[in-house]
Amino acid sequence: MTKGVIVVGAGPVGLMLAGELRLGGVEVTVYDRLPGPSGESRGVGFTRRAAEVFDQRGLLERFGDVEWAQGHFGGVRIDFGKLADNHFSVRGIPQFRTEEILERWLGELGVPVLRRHEVHGFRETADGVVVEWEGPGGRGEDFARYLVGCDGARSLVRRLAGIDFVGWDATRGMYMADLVGAGIRQRPIGEKVAGGMVMAFNLENGVDRIVIHDEKLRPPEDKSALRFTEIADAWQRMTGESLHHAEVRWISSFTDTTRQAEHYRSGRIFLVGDATHIHMPAGAQGMSVGVQDAANLGWKLAAAVNGWAPEGLLDTFESERHPVGRDLMRNTRAQTQLYLTDDTMEPLRAVMRELVELPGVARHLAGMVSGVDIRYDSGPGDHPLLGLRMPPDVALLLPDGTRRRIADLLRTARGVLVLTDRSALPRDVAAAWSDRVDTVTGSWADDADGPSGKAPEAVLLRPDGHVAWAAPDSVSPQQAVERWFGAPGVVAGQA
Repeated sequence: MTKGVIVVGAGPVGLMLAGELRLGGVEVTVYDRLPGPSGESRGVGFTRRAAEVFDQRGLLERFGDVEWAQGHFGGVRIDFGKLADNHFSVRGIPQFRTEEILERWLGELGVPVLRRHEVHGFRETADGVVVEWEGPGGRGEDFARYLVGCDGARSLVRRLAGIDFVGWDATRGMYMADLVGAGIRQRPIGEKVAGGMVMAFNLENGVDRIVIHDEKLRPPEDKSALRFTEIADAWQRMTGESLHHAEVRWISSFTDTTRQAEHYRSGRIFLVGDATHIHMPAGAQGMSVGVQDAANLGWKLAAAVNGWAPEGLLDTFESERHPVGRDLMRNTRAQTQLYLTDDTMEPLRAVMRELVELPGVARHLAGMVSGVDIRYDSGPGDHPLLGLRMPPDVALLLPDGTRRRIADLLRTARGVLVLTDRSALPRDVAAAWSDRVDTVTGSWADDADGPSGKAPEAVLLRPDGHVAWAAPDSVSPQQAVERWFGAPGVVAGQA
């Protein structure tokens, strides 16, 4: 059976990518070796930019009332309330809940998620990829135009594609446990104690998550050897609090092993999420960066399958997202050193606490973790918004008086050209691309001036919410539309 794209891995990133592809009109199927969601939740929230990506697809509201959290950099608090842009992250959302919401969304979109289907191999052809799998009914093969590995840190897709996974081996480790009835003091961003660091926060429904770094303990290679008694003993030794009476829901461990895929693409094979990067958890960045990877790749792959992708568009996935992954490696390693090193690091922590009181430093560190300051190379042009994401809460007043946020305009994962009443451009300037770009006219609401200053006269948004062009600029809107959305006119067939 021919498919547009096969996605391997039904975690949050794979599910998000599949939804993006389906919104782009692509037939997509997700394969996963497990019989169902694992129910485990290493991640318990997501960054501001990931929240914005969910918002752009109408998904954020499905999480209900969320807790917006202050942030830190390696344990050094940053007062987000003093910053012009919104960097607040979402806390207390277990990963399994994110997976449930995304899989329900895929059901509405008609995307099949094939459980108990383990991919064993693939071979590339001139026009696609033959994927070999084994499921409840035996072995089989499927053909797709493209294959995407969202299959985690031990990615089979990455290994079979011959892509190196380079970086640094573990030097320290941490334990985590989800407990009921622990009755311990909350420490939401962690607390330095003699011998290491401890963290505790409410997950949901009376479940507390604890995280512990004990300089005397190294997590075992085999996680089946984990014993809660050892964790509880360490907690009591370091805090004076007993956890031994608590009901244990789940325990796990992780290290500061840090690696990044050397490439994110090999021919018709792509890697997304943890298949491209692993690191010590810090600020809910891992899954969040993966969700952004999915939003970046989804519309580009859809363009290729649908036949209108301009030359080089697929290459921009790696050129845009690999540097983001590299920066993620750097900031998580820096935070690990700052947060978990013993008291010899205290002088540097003291300096950092002074530095984050400076607005420029606070914004830089906050943006590094939140993801809202990512700027892509969008080609010619000099408008200050070029390459940045357009804040999703910026609102447009339509001619009929309706107020629409930028996030609302991006629900269908198409390009959007906003022409305001201050623009002299003709309203049909992008009419030749109407099969892939929506033109919206109106005027900016009073609060439309964001962190980059005066709102643009017109703006072209990519489906992932990043600015491809804004006016005034010396580059014409037609040049920008063609650069990102290909030659004008409806294209039939597939590539």
